[in-house]
Amino acid sequence: MTLAYRDIRHNLGRFLLTCVGLGLLLGVVLAMIGIYRGLVVDALTIARAPAVDLWVVEANTRGPFAEASRIPGDIREAVARIAGVTSAGSITFQTVEAEHRGAKLRLYVIGYELTRPGGPPEIFEGREIARSHYEMVADQSTGLILGDRIRLGRHVFTVVGLTQHQVNSGGDPAVYITLPDAQKLQFDLSPPAARVEVARGTSGSSRDTVNAVVARLHANASPEAVAETVRRWKHLSAITQEAQELILTRSLVDRARRQIGLFTSLLLVVSAVIIALIIYTMTMEKLKQIATLKLIGAPDRTIIGMIVQQALALGFIGFAIGTTLIVNIKDYFPRRVVLEPDNVLILGLIVFAVCLVSSALGVRAALRVDPATALGG
Repeated sequence: MTLAYRDIRHNLGRFLLTCVGLGLLLGVVLAMIGIYRGLVVDALTIARAPAVDLWVVEANTRGPFAEASRIPGDIREAVARIAGVTSAGSITFQTVEAEHRGAKLRLYVIGYELTRPGGPPEIFEGREIARSHYEMVADQSTGLILGDRIRLGRHVFTVVGLTQHQVNSGGDPAVYITLPDAQKLQFDLSPPAARVEVARGTSGSSRDTVNAVVARLHANASPEAVAETVRRWKHLSAITQEAQELILTRSLVDRARRQIGLFTSLLLVVSAVIIALIIYTMTMEKLKQIATLKLIGAPDRTIIGMIVQQALALGFIGFAIGTTLIVNIKDYFPRRVVLEPDNVLILGLIVFAVCLVSSALGVRAALRVDPATALGG
């Protein structure tokens, strides 16, 4: 350890600069891992927010998040009467662009029935919606504050409550309004021809349509058994909460997982190559000193230990710099970055293994040097 420490101290400035460069590279790797975990968390947040056990959707669809689903709103009453169901509520989802204080906001509007499942999970400031019209609960990431008024469609809504971390898989912050207001908003934003058909009753649909009906079950009820009951109904299907989360993670974020995974793998390969080249270069620059050590009888294990220790020190300091950097700046990313301890630990173990393997080049060069080199000038 003394030899490795002395050699690092002799070239301390260059060694630290190298550690910083490696740390930035490893920080990018951690950021990619955190962004993917953030995508998964965001995708599941909206699905978990209602705290339900069952999703009733249009037949042959995979739910309101993966595919379009439109069912009659009165299905809720039929679902509520199924054995094992404690409560049911209709909900709608739509993405709307609005303007607030001169800036464009892209909002994920969720319509729900008051006192029924489907509303915001927890309000950390303000209150829940109390009136049947034109009140809103918004996620704090929208930038809205209590008392703000914002126009959606033809009506102005007042923010009465704020939630946290309610963001869909696309990064759009959620806002909650009552179901009648959400249905009116969908109608107002529909193409003119579609609105005329609905108003005349010639389109085969009505304004009382929702994207899904959610249900909570008794503790001893089987979600799959209740879902099977719904599937026997015409034009309807049912998805358990567990299946809904599986669909979300596989369909919405699977492509991102493959892309980010490939990019992360490439960065790890680049990191390994860089560490190997650095260790090899450091070893080649001190071949004469290594030859001198051999000449005075230093065993090979001493030389190997020096090189491996330098490689591990490089990896450890670089990893510490990268981790510290990302932990301190992750909240400034436009998308949520989630760093879980097991992900950081696994990356640390990978860096440790890469340092050991990468030091093989330097060890090989050191062991092949001729002690006579120390005398040959």
